[in-house]
This record gives sequence, C-alpha cells and structure tokens, in this order.
Amino acid sequence: MTIYLDAVWTLNFFLDMMLLLLTQALARDSTRKIRIIFGAFIASLLVPLSIYFPDSFFNSVIGKFIYSVIIIWSAFGYVSIYRMMKLLLLFYFTSFAIGGGLIAIHFLVQNPIGMSTNGFLTFNGGYGDPISWIFVVIGFPLMWIFTKVRMDKHVGEKIRYDQLYPVTIQLKNKRYTTTGYIDSGNQLVDPITKKAVVICDELFLKQWFTEDEWQLLKSANESLNFDSLPKEWENYIQIVPYQGVQGNNTFLLALRPDQLIVYYENQIISTNKILIGIQFASLTKDRSYHCLLQPQIIKTAAVQSA
Repeated sequence: MTIYLDAVWTLNFFLDMMLLLLTQALARDSTRKIRIIFGAFIASLLVPLSIYFPDSFFNSVIGKFIYSVIIIWSAFGYVSIYRMMKLLLLFYFTSFAIGGGLIAIHFLVQNPIGMSTNGFLTFNGGYGDPISWIFVVIGFPLMWIFTKVRMDKHVGEKIRYDQLYPVTIQLKNKRYTTTGYIDSGNQLVDPITKKAVVICDELFLKQWFTEDEWQLLKSANESLNFDSLPKEWENYIQIVPYQGVQGNNTFLLALRPDQLIVYYENQIISTNKILIGIQFASLTKDRSYHCLLQPQIIKTAAVQSA
C-alpha cells in the first residue's frame, strides 16, 4: 500500500488548525493566529510519528493525552492550570463533536440498512466502511461551520449581561485597554457620591503604578491605615464603604479615572462619573477578563455612535 505522507500530513495540519481555531472561538481567547498555526503544526507531527514509529509511547492512550497537552500549550501558551484544562476539554469537545458528526453523516448517506431476500432487515455495511478523503475534505469544514454557528447562536441567545466587552481606562494621562465583564450581580455604588463602582484586578491596574507605590497601596488596604497611601495618588484615591456578603461593614479603595470607555456591541459608552474599585488579586482563574463592569453604566452613561 502506498502512503502519500505529504498529502496526509498537509490534510492533518489544516484539520488540526480548524479544530484549534474553533477551540479558540468557543473559549473567547485572544491568542494570536500565529500561535494557533504553530500549535497545528505540532499536532500534525503525530502523523509521521505514527507512521515511522508505530510503537511509540505517543501512540498509547496516555501518550496521546500528554501530546494533547503539548498541543494546547504550543497553541495557547500557559497561564494557569485552570485555563489549560478548560482549553484542553474544549479541544476534545470540538474533536468529538466534529468527528462524531462526520461518522453520523457517513452512516446516514451510506444507508446501511437494507432488506434481505428472505424479508429480514440487515446491515449492508457499518461503521467499518472507509471514509473517503473527498468526504472528509468537504464534510469537515461543513461540520466545523455548523458547530461554530450553533455555538455562536447559543451564546447570542444568552442574557446580554453574560458577555465580554473591551474596556479602556484613562488615568493620569495613561490609557490602557482590557476585557470587561458585565455582571448583573454587581450593584456596588458609592453611598456618598452615588457613582457606580467598577472592579478591576491587580494584573490590570498595576500598569499605572510603580512597584513601591503598589506595595504602599496594598499595605494601606490590609492595615486600613490610609495615611500611608502613596502621596502621588492622594487626589485619585477614594475610600468606598460597603457591606460584605456576610453582612460586615468594610472599605474598598477606589480610583477616580479621567475616563472609562466601554465598546458595547455597536456603541461606544464613555463616562467619567465612575469609580474603579481595586481588587488585590485576579478576578478569574483563567484571566479571561480583568474588569467587572456595573450594569448601571450601560443604562446611564452617554452613548455615542461607534
């Protein structure tokens, strides 16, 4: 039997790239496309490895799982165990969904159920029938598009708050952009100024501070000794009293930004009547967003056409 390694390798590369692109879309990940291409190349190396080294460790179940982890690490990098496992499970989900869809279509088209001469129903073929390359080349993109469209439609039908949007904050003549999540449960408002409070995490906010300034800010928050706040930030910091989940009264350090911009669907929402609450930790395990938006912003802020 003749095996055209270059053709099999090329086909496998493009199929792996489409699977990784679908994984990226479902995870709403912002990884650059060049990394996805690199990950697809690493995944496609399993073809020559299987042909030239059929008894290789990577052809075992455990070996394939480890190789899958290598593929995800190559394509998306490493941020945390949680994010890695999330992407790995999505990668398996897309693989099983599209592969299962192809087998189902093949089974349907082949129509293996027939009538025998003695009047009994029989199977003329089955799952053992070979699937042609033409069927894979045509069917795989169709299943890919079908899966992505259905998942996008499912996300689109969810409540509008359960979505991520780009957020830009300007503070002390510095402007940075991150991803914000509109949380319907975040109703925090400063009781004195009546301004809505947006929560941003440490990873995003540290861009405005030096290491010494941030440590002073963190120390003041832990000891509630607000006299030790950085002198350069005294005019930008406000203390917001609020009631915790357990009913105890506490304080939140907040920043007064020059401007906050939310790119909400086809609109640009801009406001400076807002406070930025400081979270001295990450908001999420997978770091998919760094800003917890207040729904009140969408309702009351000035809206400009994009």
